[in-house]
Amino acid sequence: MAKAKENRIDVVNVRLVKEPALYSTEPIKTPEDVLRVVADELKSYDREVFAIINLKSNGQIINLNVCSIGTLNASLVSPREIMKAAILSNASAFIAVHNHPSGNCSPSSEDIETTKRLAECGEILDIRMLDHIIVAGETGKMLSMKAECMMPDIRRKDLER
Repeated sequence: MAKAKENRIDVVNVRLVKEPALYSTEPIKTPEDVLRVVADELKSYDREVFAIINLKSNGQIINLNVCSIGTLNASLVSPREIMKAAILSNASAFIAVHNHPSGNCSPSSEDIETTKRLAECGEILDIRMLDHIIVAGETGKMLSMKAECMMPDIRRKDLER
């Protein structure tokens, strides 16, 4: 009998758990729509918070997933963790959002690289990354990487090797 316990394989499952709703059911059409939905939440943090808004094909919000809570000026972002929530949500697209507690909404080189990696992963999984929005500290100002033409131009043919 002791042998059976040593070779035991645990059975696990992963699922989304709904939390109380914080946001609107209005479709996301512009960066200002995103700001309206998440600015109050993100500007209240004293540390960097990275989240994604998972969207249906019509732009309606499925959920907001806080993927990482970091330090004063950094947040660890793993594409695997980002895409896990998008896949489990059956999202057609997603928008990355994070805050800069410093109040400066200019993207860092890490922000730009993260955006590129997430867009590539989304392309492979057929879950489009629509934008990456940075909310600046308590001011609530924002920068849309799409509006600033900073989103990478990812195409499937570029990913084939």
